[in-house]
Amino acid sequence: MSIEGLAFFVFIGGMLSLLGIGMNMGLALALTGAAMSYVLGFWDTQLLAQNLVGGVDSFPLLAVPFFILAGELMNAGGISQRIITMAQAWVGHIRGGLGFVAIGAAVLMASMSGSALADTAALATILLPMMRQQGYPLHTSAGLIGAGGIIAPIIPPSMPFIIYGVTTNTSISLLFLSGIVPGLIMGVGLIFAWKLVLRDLSLPKGEALPIKARLKATLKAFWALLMPIIIIGGMKSGLFTPTEAAVVAAFYSLAVSLFIHREMKLVQIYDVLVRASRTTAIVMFLCAGAQVASYMVTLADLPNVLTAWLGPLVESPKLLMVVMMLVLVMIGTSLDLTPTILIFAPVMLPIAVKAGIDPVYFGLMFILNGSIGLITPPVGTVLNVVASVGRVPLHHVIRGISPFLITYLCILALFIAFPQIVTAPVAWMR
Repeated sequence: MSIEGLAFFVFIGGMLSLLGIGMNMGLALALTGAAMSYVLGFWDTQLLAQNLVGGVDSFPLLAVPFFILAGELMNAGGISQRIITMAQAWVGHIRGGLGFVAIGAAVLMASMSGSALADTAALATILLPMMRQQGYPLHTSAGLIGAGGIIAPIIPPSMPFIIYGVTTNTSISLLFLSGIVPGLIMGVGLIFAWKLVLRDLSLPKGEALPIKARLKATLKAFWALLMPIIIIGGMKSGLFTPTEAAVVAAFYSLAVSLFIHREMKLVQIYDVLVRASRTTAIVMFLCAGAQVASYMVTLADLPNVLTAWLGPLVESPKLLMVVMMLVLVMIGTSLDLTPTILIFAPVMLPIAVKAGIDPVYFGLMFILNGSIGLITPPVGTVLNVVASVGRVPLHHVIRGISPFLITYLCILALFIAFPQIVTAPVAWMR
């Protein structure tokens, strides 16, 4: 076996073994990279330390803690609540209306936080008790909320896009633009899926609110609705970069929460900062460990090794995309989105580019596939969030997610068959 092939099996075998014994993902990545450096003959503790620091020493990655902070401030300051209240005022009276409220709120909140876990937790905290009280089947309600939560990594601002862009040196601004249309299509897909689910449910219609009450709810959500316009508009106009947009989002959320909504007190800021810091530390340690593994993957020339193995598939871009998406679907059943990006994106992207696949399109497909993994059992991080926040047995959530998971897989297949759905809007918006 060649040294490159040995390094590949050390990489895969080491990761599976360390994760199998329950080791922290960031530490597992760093140790796997260290083992690869020994096999390749590049063992140097100073080199390993430099890569650990280099994994987090990135200006674009500064966006991650600020978007995490913005999400925490949104939940603490009543911004998320106002979005849901507005959606309920407009469509809550329709038969199964709370489901449509969940979908609409998920799309709107996705354009502000960029975090699937934060959005899912907020939606589950507010909507699941209401749906339970009005007689909605608990498993279906939990499944819909979980499915809505994974729109957040697709619609900008998206933290997974930032991590992917930094990891693969792909334009974060273009990745953001690529997610707008697919994210809206995901929302439309959930609407159709929910309508099909409603056929088997006996749910009463509610009483429609007068137009004055609807407008009042919309007015209360004005500052929340203004946030995505400021963020996306600022980036599109060149007023600020994605990293600067994260800072704007955090300070905007803080100002609205403290001085306009006045639902957050100064004393609460400490708790918000602690929660955001803990989440940031987890993500950054993953990035540090992944940089060690990624550097050794590059030295081992694993992308070219995989290209040689894939052989004829490089000549057929669509078939190659199908194979890589199937691989990622299987990976998503057992690995979270961020580690999937950090481990596999640097390996797969060069193969896709060699086959003539647009790197921004591939990035969108990669993140979409990884996001679907968040609601795919047995791991399914978002499934666990819904189960824990809503106090719903996990197997009920898995049962309820099925129709929406199938919908997303159909959308993934649609984008593979017609990549212009992704690439054309990006070209037009550029």
